[in-house]
Amino acid sequence: MRITKFGHACVRIEHAGTTVVVDPGAFSDSSAFAGADAVLITHEHFDHFEESRLRAALEADPELRVWTNTAVAAQLDGVAQRVTVVGEGDAFELGALGVSVHGEWHAEIHPDIPRVRNTGFLFDGRLFHPGDSFTLPPHAVDTLLLPIAAPWSKAAEVVDYVREAGPRRAVPVHEAVLSPLGFAVQTRLVGPEGPGTGAELTVLGEGESLELG
Repeated sequence: MRITKFGHACVRIEHAGTTVVVDPGAFSDSSAFAGADAVLITHEHFDHFEESRLRAALEADPELRVWTNTAVAAQLDGVAQRVTVVGEGDAFELGALGVSVHGEWHAEIHPDIPRVRNTGFLFDGRLFHPGDSFTLPPHAVDTLLLPIAAPWSKAAEVVDYVREAGPRRAVPVHEAVLSPLGFAVQTRLVGPEGPGTGAELTVLGEGESLELG
């Protein structure tokens, strides 16, 4: 399995001839769609789901399909036949890549801001994308795509989330809310110079890839 970072929360996954793109929102490079077989969207916020860009990708490739929750699917009228709605406990296959669905809600930003649905995806039992949440995978995974910073989190919670999730490796995502200096501070706290998470921290720049064993 090969993962490539495409900015913020967007990751491209290639496995056994199947290519999947997760959360190609407004802060990610639209080149992530090229050659993709499937797009998975964790939730409706613009940094994870950019409707016009996704519609353009669907128009350009008649074979492209989408898996997401009810809230995102409701915004894709006109292409509903190409959208599969999934939720907590569901499982499906994309080629040889098995996917299971975990979690129901976006983390709380503020009590006065309504929470939206959030869908975490576990790939092949070893790579987990939680979307905007601290949803735990059903077991310790090889690689956790870690929301490193967000309006709904603080550094202590990020550290504790990695400790509780127990991955072998954490790869930071959701970094567009940080300046370069802020990102350096945050990764230092979550990395070996911080209080310790028990996981290896692997930082990918935009367009960089990582081969998973």
